[in-house]
Amino acid sequence: MIAREGLGIIFVLLGLTVVLLLLASRFDSRLLAVVSSLFALLTVFSTFFFRDPPRTAVQTEGVLVSPADGRILSVEKVEHNEFIGGPAWQVSIFLSVFDVHINRIPAGGTVEYVKYNPGKFFKAFLDKASEENEQTEIGITMPDGQRLIVKQIAGLIARRIICKLSEGDKVTTGNRFGMIKFGSRTELFVPADAEITVSTGDHVKGGSTIIGKLADRVTGQADSSQATNVEL
Repeated sequence: MIAREGLGIIFVLLGLTVVLLLLASRFDSRLLAVVSSLFALLTVFSTFFFRDPPRTAVQTEGVLVSPADGRILSVEKVEHNEFIGGPAWQVSIFLSVFDVHINRIPAGGTVEYVKYNPGKFFKAFLDKASEENEQTEIGITMPDGQRLIVKQIAGLIARRIICKLSEGDKVTTGNRFGMIKFGSRTELFVPADAEITVSTGDHVKGGSTIIGKLADRVTGQADSSQATNVEL
């Protein structure tokens, strides 16, 4: 399955490949043949980059799934987050050009806001990219009233962030909501009493890797109820 955001690019590259190949054959041009081969490689890479494999999402209240594919850069405690209303965990994920770049909802709820912040384009794995790079921030309130934030952060190569969410949208765990083209960073902020089950260096898959569990606000412990897996 290919993400629709990439179909235009793939078709253009494929068209150029075919046209150049026909011209190379018509005029017996080695140069045009080489250029056609380069566009063929770009077509293959773009098809690989924009892949959108189905994922099995866990559907149970309190379970957090990864919002993106990639490597965990850090799991850090933030002293205070205004939207969450207190201390929070910040989980940062780096997406290389070889990772799937589809972003997915970490936990179901209602979108409270979507905020675009213009910025710079530092390498996405640098700490300063979290605050200074171009990004889209999404705030979600879950059914039990707990809140989380997902950030889509552009990188050195990634120059286009796609977010299909709007304020008031109802979202489900694991649902696709956007992507960042060609290398990027995705961050998740959740309340500090959540149990984070991933560590720096772990590789995660968006929509399927469980990265933590929210605290049950009735018992004060992380929710350990049985999960139901749903194909998305």
